[in-house]
Formats: sequence, structure tokens, C-alpha cells
Amino acid sequence: MQQKINETISFLKHKISINPLVGIILGTGLNDLATEVENKIEILYEDIPGFVRSTAPSHQGKLIAGTISGMPILMLQGRFHFYEGYTMEQVTYPIRVFKKLGIKYLFVTNAAGSLNPTMRPGNLVLLNDHINMMGTNPLIGKNLDEYGERFPSMNEPYDNELQSIACSFAETQNIDMQQGVYCAVTGPSLETKAECKLFASLGADLVGMSTVPEVIVAVHSGLKVLAISVVTNLSNIFHDQAHSQEEIRDNAKIASNNLINIIKHIINELKLKEN
Repeated sequence: MQQKINETISFLKHKISINPLVGIILGTGLNDLATEVENKIEILYEDIPGFVRSTAPSHQGKLIAGTISGMPILMLQGRFHFYEGYTMEQVTYPIRVFKKLGIKYLFVTNAAGSLNPTMRPGNLVLLNDHINMMGTNPLIGKNLDEYGERFPSMNEPYDNELQSIACSFAETQNIDMQQGVYCAVTGPSLETKAECKLFASLGADLVGMSTVPEVIVAVHSGLKVLAISVVTNLSNIFHDQAHSQEEIRDNAKIASNNLINIIKHIINELKLKEN
């Protein structure tokens, strides 16, 4: 895989001139953050060696390079999912590329269903832990020693300093952002009522079909991770209505401005730290 990664990096370095420190992954319905990128260069995934095509609804399928508040960043406008038929290696491949390009911080966003009645559609939830119910792990196979050790600790997968910055800013701005545990499933079928009850009984507040594979690989690679979920629907523990993609995207839109402001603030804080 390393030879393939080297080909990807060689291609990207001929396309972009920045030395990025922050990587950002945009989840379903969260494309508005891309409008905050200045001096942007956009590259379609299918044009990048080693990348696959994003087929999920509303995922734009672009790598964006540029700056936010003067900080050099790389952004994935849309991600790859296990349910699209891709391998875990393909799903998490961009994280390996990010690491080799010099990124130190990874911000992950997603749309998630709520298993907790206090976390309502349109709310933001800062992830402080997760449960992997996908039945696999992206680190299965030969360990990539140049990235990390065979058995990386997942004791604190989400960086405490980044969480503290996010929480302090949300409090000063009166942004309703709770903290919670995300449960990852494969999808693409939405969860049954019995499954939702099970996940909630295990301590999960949210359920979704992404994020955890990327976070595991990021932690293995030594990146500092922050993840924020946008609650897009209450799970069917609480009602008997069928969910729709329109509902999910509309509720993601509600939280978009608060999410943008939080991420921009953290980037400003990191810029001061790195300088």
C-alpha cells in the first residue's frame, strides 16, 4: 500500500503548494464548511490516484486544498463508506495520505441518529468516545509500522485539548453542544427499533455509518482527532415514522452555521499554537 500512497502524494504535491496541518472530513449535508476555504484548489476524487468514487447522497466527492483563517487545510467534501462496497483500506486511505502530507489534526463531522432523547435534530454533539459495531477493523492485516504500532491504544481516541477548546467556545457563544458516544454500524439499511434499543443499552447516544474507521486509522497514525456529530433524526425508539434522506439533510443544515463557527475557532486557536 505504501507505494500506492507515494503515488497519491506525488500527484497531490504537483497540484497543491500548501503544507497542510489540518484535515477535515465533511459528512452528509455538511458541505457549507467548504465555502469557508480561501485560495482553494478542488480535485475530483476520481482524478486522484488511489482514491475511489464517493457515491453517497449529497457527498460532493472533492478534495479541497486551501486555507481557513490563514491555516493550511485539506478537506474531504464527502467521504467513503463501507456500505458503498469499499474495503476498509479504501475507506480510510485518505487518512494515510493526510498523515504523509504532514497533517497533525483531523476534524471529522457526520450526520447521526439520536438514541438519546435530550439530543434533538439540529443539535451538535461532540464525540468523547465510540463503539465499533461494524464487525471489522481497518487495522486488520499487516501492520503499517511506519504509521504506528500493532496495538494502538484507543483509551482516548478524541483529543482532550481539542475537545476543551470546542466546549469553551460553544459555552461562550451559547451554542447547545452536548457530549456523547457514537456507535458505528455498517448500513446502508437504517437501524431497527430493537437494534437502537440495544445500542442505547450499551451506552451509545448516537448511531451512524461512518467516522469510527477513520478515527481508528487516525489514532494509529498519531493524529489528534476531534469529531462532531450533527443530530439529523431521532431514532425509531421514540417514534414510528420512516426516515428520509431529505429529513437528514434538512436537519444537518440547521446546525451548519454553529459547526462552521466552532471549527473556525479551533483552527484559529491552533494557528496561534503552531506559530
